[in-house]
Amino acid sequence: MRVLLTNDDGIRAPGLKALVDLRPPDVELWVMAPDRERSATGHAITVHKPLFVDAVDMGQDVRAFQVNGTPSDCVKLGMELFGERPDVVISGINRGPNLGTDVMYSGTVSGAIEAAVGGVPALAVSLDSHSAWAPQDYRVASQIAWYVARKLDEHGLPAGTLLNVNVPAGSEIRGFMVTRLGIRRYRDVLHRRVDPRGRVYYWMAGEAEDVDVDDATDAGAVRSGYVSITPMEFDLTKHAAVETVRSWGLDLPDLRAPGGERA
Repeated sequence: MRVLLTNDDGIRAPGLKALVDLRPPDVELWVMAPDRERSATGHAITVHKPLFVDAVDMGQDVRAFQVNGTPSDCVKLGMELFGERPDVVISGINRGPNLGTDVMYSGTVSGAIEAAVGGVPALAVSLDSHSAWAPQDYRVASQIAWYVARKLDEHGLPAGTLLNVNVPAGSEIRGFMVTRLGIRRYRDVLHRRVDPRGRVYYWMAGEAEDVDVDDATDAGAVRSGYVSITPMEFDLTKHAAVETVRSWGLDLPDLRAPGGERA
């Protein structure tokens, strides 16, 4: 199995290191990750500056590179520069969960989305812990990531589908649960502050609030001690609303400029 790893915590992140260190012996491993933390970059790509790709030593038989770009950049480059396509892309292991509406902002999830856009099966893996010093938890999450990656390679998914995987912290994991995305909001998102020169600035922060936490949601499953696996697709069309909008009887308004000329 040929696997491309990426993340949004940077090439030196402990979650990425755990995936490299605990890779199965039959895996051909490539790594293409940002040179520094790129959390909450969403699906951004770099188009206004050059991308530099530098080799990194991550052990024997690992082709590893760092990029001065985003996770989406890394996956785009990785799927083109290695000469062959990977069988699976794993993005993670993220420090902190990516639950509910977090997936809209997550660089980790966007790395997996970029792979799915390119036709490669992918999973985003996140650990429900913000501790950078959780080697046992990263070890468990890595074992789960490789297990799910193997299943994904064996069984496949419909085109354009990826898996968002969230692993509870701690050793008492009760099993797997296939879930839907919940709804997550943040309270007190903006903090207004003043710098030493009297200029007002805002610090983006906040406390997560999960609106629905039953076990059918990703947040509810993780809270109950289960590994949450949420199949996702990048088609954001609200299909149920298509006929509703068509029923509005949309017609072009008068597009002529004020002087009578057509705009």
